[in-house]
Amino acid sequence: MKYSTLTAALLCLVLGPAATAAPYQVVTEEWAPYNYVENNQLTGMATDIVRAIMQRTGDDFEVLMLPSMRAGLALQSRPHTIMYSMFRTAEREPLYKWVGPIVEESIHPYQLANGRPPLYSLEQLQQVEKITTRHAGLIPEKLRAMGFRNLDRSANESQQLYRMLLAGRTEVIIGDTDAGVAYYSRQLAIAPGVLQQIPVEIHRSSLYIAFSRDSDDGLVAAWAEALEQLRASGELRRIQQRYEQPILP
Repeated sequence: MKYSTLTAALLCLVLGPAATAAPYQVVTEEWAPYNYVENNQLTGMATDIVRAIMQRTGDDFEVLMLPSMRAGLALQSRPHTIMYSMFRTAEREPLYKWVGPIVEESIHPYQLANGRPPLYSLEQLQQVEKITTRHAGLIPEKLRAMGFRNLDRSANESQQLYRMLLAGRTEVIIGDTDAGVAYYSRQLAIAPGVLQQIPVEIHRSSLYIAFSRDSDDGLVAAWAEALEQLRASGELRRIQQRYEQPILP
């Protein structure tokens, strides 16, 4: 039986005040093309998938866009919290309940095509003067763990990365998936051929929806079932394709 807001309301009546202490809330961060704000509206590939899931389950949870660190803190500390979209890693595995995958993605470094000679290896990347990434999150922490000592973690959001690279204030940027690089290239009117992908895969993983550990197992199962229905019907792939526009050569 599907878990819905009607079911939740009935449980509240049966269980009393304890059940109403923390209504479910969905949080996300700015990370295009999966979750981002455009024309004052929350949108993106993962946002569309989450909305399609809630339409099937009958849930109508509040969805909030928060700064990256605040979104992660909410998932860790607030009861009945759902966050998308997240890489599912070994370190995160026991911390949350998971629904997915919703999409598999890779993250590569990028440099200017007309800049210094092309970089091809991890060793070359570790020798450049500066690599800029966002100030917090999985990628800067992973790069530090990989032994990078040339990281500049001054970017508060993705667009800063590209502006710094274009202005010559950094040699390499790392932070977005290839789909994300394509999105920001269009947003910032970066002409085709200006950015060059460095063929070093920094991270490859699937994106998931994460639930706080106190979330009801029935709710998690209902979301997982709804996602599989979207996958089987082809709707999941159709949503993904709307946002998968590669960088032209």
